[in-house]
Amino acid sequence: MPLRATTRVTLGLVLLALVCLLLGDFEISAHDPWRSLGQLFLGLIQPDFTSVDSLGEALLRTVAFAFVGVGVGALAGMALALCFHRWWVRTFCAFIRAIHELFWALIFLQSFGLHPVTGVLAIAIPYAGIFAKVYAEILDETDPLPGQVLPRGAGRLSALVYARVSQAWPHLVSYTAYRLECGLRSSAVLGFVGMPTIGYHLMAAFAQGHYPTVGALLLMFYLLIGTLRWWVRPKILPLYLAAAPFLLGTGLPIMWSNVTRFFTEDIVPAPLRRGEGLEALWEWFGQLFVQQALPGIWNTLLLTQIALVATGALALALFPLISRHFTRRAGGMAGHVVLVVMRSTPEYMLAFILLQLWGPSMLPAVVALALHNGGIIAHLVGRRSNEITLRQDAPQGMNRYAFEMVPRLYGPFLALLFYRWEIILRETAILGILGIATLGFFVDSAIQEMRFDRAMVLILITALINIGVDVLARRLRGYLRLRHGVDRQQC
Repeated sequence: MPLRATTRVTLGLVLLALVCLLLGDFEISAHDPWRSLGQLFLGLIQPDFTSVDSLGEALLRTVAFAFVGVGVGALAGMALALCFHRWWVRTFCAFIRAIHELFWALIFLQSFGLHPVTGVLAIAIPYAGIFAKVYAEILDETDPLPGQVLPRGAGRLSALVYARVSQAWPHLVSYTAYRLECGLRSSAVLGFVGMPTIGYHLMAAFAQGHYPTVGALLLMFYLLIGTLRWWVRPKILPLYLAAAPFLLGTGLPIMWSNVTRFFTEDIVPAPLRRGEGLEALWEWFGQLFVQQALPGIWNTLLLTQIALVATGALALALFPLISRHFTRRAGGMAGHVVLVVMRSTPEYMLAFILLQLWGPSMLPAVVALALHNGGIIAHLVGRRSNEITLRQDAPQGMNRYAFEMVPRLYGPFLALLFYRWEIILRETAILGILGIATLGFFVDSAIQEMRFDRAMVLILITALINIGVDVLARRLRGYLRLRHGVDRQQC
C-alpha cells in the first residue's frame, strides 16, 4: 500500500469532512434532551415487557419477513450470479441494490398497499442484487481444476454443482447467514413505513412517550440478533423457510387495477401523461432538479462525508475493545457486547430515536450512521488484529496501538471504510424520511403529495449517485492497492 498516497487520501477525506462540518446544521433543538435521554436509559434498565400486547406477534412478523425476503433474494441472486459476466446483468444488479429497502417499500406501498408482498419485495429486490455480486465473486474464486477433470459429456449444470458450488458451499452458506442478520434489521425498519414489524411498535411507543415499552422492544430486538447463531441452525433452517410465508399475516386484497395504473400512469412524468412535448418534459425535469434534487444531493453528500470520517475515527478508537492485544477475556466479552449492540441497531432506527431526543438536525443522522457503521468496522478490524502475532518485546499501551497495530491494520481498515461509503450514502438518503433534508425527504414529500412521477425520478437520481460513489470507492481501493475480499463481510 503506497504510504504517501494513503496519507494524501486520508488527509483529503478528513479536510473535506471538516469543511462539510462547517456547512452543516448540528443544533440540538429539543427542550430538555438530557431528560429525554435519561428516560430512555431508565426504560432500558427497567423495561416493561407487559405493555406491548402484540410483542410476540411483532417479533414473529419481523423474523418472517426477514426469512422470506432473504430467501427469495438469495434464490434470485444465485440465478443472476450465473450470468453475472454479462454487462447488462451487472448493471441491473448495481441499480437494484443501489435503492434502499425503504425506497422499494414506499414504491410498492402505492400499488400493493400494506400487504405482505410489499415487505417481501422491499427486502428481496435489493438483496438479490447484493447476493448476485457476492455469489459471483465467491464462485469465480473457486479452483478451476475440478471442472477440468470432469468426465466428458458432463453438462453445465453438473460442472456447476460438482466443480464450483461444492467448493464454494461453505462460503455461500456463511455469507447467506450473515445476510439473514442484515435482513432482520431491514425487516424491523420496515415497521417505520407501516409494516407490522417491531419498528412499527417502537415508533408508536415513542410517540406516546412510553420509554419502558421502547426499552422492552429494543432489548428484545438485540436478543433476537444476538442469539441468531443459536436458534438458526442449518438442520432446522428449511423448517423456518417453509413456515415463514405462512407467518407474514394478511393484508387488504391487492387491487390489480391500482397496480397497473401505478406502473403505467402514475410514475409516468406529468408532461408525457398530458401529451406535451419534449420541451415541456425538459422544463418539468429542470424545475424538479433545481428545486428538490439539487438541495437533496447537496445535503446527502454533505452528511455522507461527515458520517464517513466519523465512522472511521470511531472504528479506529473502538477496535481495541475486542483485540486480545489490548484486553483480557472479561474486557473482550464486554467490548464484544458493546459492538454487537452498535452494529445490530439499524441506522434508521437509531436516527429516529435520537431525533426524538435531540430534535431535527443533521446531528442525529451523523451519530446514528457513525455508531452503526463504526461498530461493524471496529468488529472486523478487531477480529483481524487477533490474527497478528507480536514479538515478545513489543511495546505496551498507546505505543503498541500507534506503532504496532494501526500501521498493520490501516490497509484493511481503509478497504472496509471505502466499502461502507456506498452503504452510508444509501442510508443517508433514506434518513430524509425522518425530516432531514436529504434526497429521501423530497422523495417522501412527493409521495405524500401523490406526485409519484417526481418520487421515481428522485429515487433514480439517488441510485445513480450511489452507483457513482461505489465506482469512486472501488477506484480508490485500486489506487491504494487495497484488498477487495473484505466486501462480502459487510451489509
